[in-house]
This record gives sequence, C-alpha cells and structure tokens, in this order.
Amino acid sequence: MQKRVQGPRPSHPTFGRTCQRRYSARVNDLPDKLAAEAARIGFASIGIAPATAAPQAGERLRAWLADGRHGDMLWMADTVDRRASPQGLWPEVRSVIMLGTSYAPALDPLRHAGHPDTGVISVYALGSDYHDSIKKRLKALAGWLVTAAGGGVKVFVDTAPVMEKPLAAAAGLGWQGKHTNLVSRDHGSWLLLGAIYTTLDLAPDTPARDRCGSCSACQSACPTNAFPAPYQLDARRCISYLTIEHKGPIPHEFRSAIGNRIYGCDDCLAVCPWNKFAQSSHDLTYRPRAELVAPALADLLALDDAGFRAIFAGSPVKRIGRNRMVRNAAIAAGNSGDPTLVPVLQMLATDEDEVVAEAAGWALAQLSAVPPRAP
Repeated sequence: MQKRVQGPRPSHPTFGRTCQRRYSARVNDLPDKLAAEAARIGFASIGIAPATAAPQAGERLRAWLADGRHGDMLWMADTVDRRASPQGLWPEVRSVIMLGTSYAPALDPLRHAGHPDTGVISVYALGSDYHDSIKKRLKALAGWLVTAAGGGVKVFVDTAPVMEKPLAAAAGLGWQGKHTNLVSRDHGSWLLLGAIYTTLDLAPDTPARDRCGSCSACQSACPTNAFPAPYQLDARRCISYLTIEHKGPIPHEFRSAIGNRIYGCDDCLAVCPWNKFAQSSHDLTYRPRAELVAPALADLLALDDAGFRAIFAGSPVKRIGRNRMVRNAAIAAGNSGDPTLVPVLQMLATDEDEVVAEAAGWALAQLSAVPPRAP
C-alpha cells in the first residue's frame, strides 16, 4: 500500500478532523476529492477498505449466532451469508467506502440517572430518524462518485445486512472497542455509520489500531453485565436489545437494572474516555426534540396508538410501537418508587396487550412494597 503523507486540510465548517483523509503523493486524487465532497454533504469521517477486508468478521458473526447471543433477532441468522462479507451481499463490489456522522451529545447522557420519574431515551434517538438523513447523504455522495469516476454503487445504512463496525475499523474510522461499538480518536463512541459499496478499485486507508488498552470502563458500567468478556456482547442481556428489539416480556432478572431507561442504553458508550476528544455535534439531525429530552413516565404510560404516533413521528423510536414503549415505561414505573403512578398502572393491568398488562402488574407489585412517602 502506498504510504500517505499528511498535508494541509481544507477548511469547512462541518469537516471535522477525521473527515480529512491524509493527502498522498499519488497522481490520482479521487479519494481526496471524495473526502472533500463527503465533508461538504455533512459526513464527519470517511475511510476506504477493500471489499475483502475484515474476513474474520464473518467467522465471529457465525460463532456469536451459534451461541444464541442474538436472542430473538432471527433476521441476523437469516441473513448471515449476505452479512458475513460484502461480496456475500453483492459479488461485484470491490471497495467499501465507510462514512460516519457524529451525534456526540451536548448534554450528559447519564443526567437522568437520579430522576426515576423521567424516562431515558438513547442519545441517537432524541432527534430525527438518522436512517433518512444518512441515506440521503449516501445517495448524494454515491451519485457524485459515479459522475466523477463511473462504476456501480449501492448504499446502506444499518437496516441492511452489512457488518458496518468491522468494515469501519478496516477503513480506518476507528476500532471496535471492548463494548463492541466503534470508537474514534476524534468522535469517541458517538459515530453512526453508513456504507457505499462500489465496483471501483479505490486505494484503501490504513486500518485503525485498537487503543482501548487496559481500560474496562465500559465493561464495568453495564447495568446488566451484558459483556461476557471484553469485545463480546450477549444481546440477550443488553438493555438496548431488551427495550428495542425484544418483543415479549422483559425477563425479571433484568427489570430492576433497567431503571428508567425506556429506549436503549448509553451507559457503556458514555463512560468511554475517548469521548473527551469529541465535540458536541452540530448536525441538526441529532438536535434533541424538547418532548423527548425528559419525558415523564406518567405521560408515556397514558399513551394510546394515536398519541404514540403523534409524539414519535419522524423519530427512530417510532419503530417499536406503542405497546413496547408502554411496556418499557411500566418497567421504569415499577423502579420509580412513585405511588402517584398506581392509577394509570391499574388501568394498564387490563390492557388488551398481554405483555403491557403483565409489565403493569409487575410494576404495581413493586410499588406496593414501597413505603408511603412522608407528607
């Protein structure tokens, strides 16, 4: 691989440090022009990997599935052959362009830990649905690439069978930390990823080096001990999985640890020391919506389908539907110690959705054991 020498970085208000690829002595400056266009469109980081990069990712995926750690995310197993490598999804692909947008929060993600009457939503879901904005940017950049150099392209966000994190590490955007998420030297644990597959042979970037060292902050921070070992995740124990992907009753062993988290969990991300280098994102996609920053559990418990759709329209949260959200809010209510939630929980105990009714019954049992508050 041709060694790249560092050169001046063009100035752009949304460029970010990692969106500048190192300038090279090569005559072909397409990757540098691609990086400049990516920054203009709004991406914070970019890197290129050959389609054959990260061959071990498929092996690890199959081992993870064999251990049952995907829980009831059956689509992971159904798409394993296409997901295991870029060529499995598209045989003609030669290069993978990985792109990141920063959603680094301005507010402390753990600020509601001491407010049990408030629901906590993961940082990435406080604003607009990133799928729409990232895909729009990917299509724009892919169109620019075809015009500039030809070739075929396909674009993917995280709903496609693509191993974004191993490919992003191979492309130099960061490394997969001990919490299994991507960590960037510049953006910490706050990058959302998108991919462009192309039939072009593009010069690759240098893969990122693991810089976790002896740190175990993310492992220690997990409320449900979802990491059997560093760099391994058991989704069945993960609060993000339990509150978003899992459709049935949440196992009792995890309910107290969930606390007031009603959609996802940021604990392992928030404690990463590399976040100190991340500047809060100015991307309007991730600007928190006022109604989602500190939602009251009482309001969430009272939601019907229409109310749920009205509040969460255009939000990633919309995908879980009213029943799963109210189930999550009921678990949080059971952990709140707030007896004023009893009346709405009593109504939910007869909800037509059995999972919601069961969660409400559990919450009532928890609150009945709470001593009455002093007047």
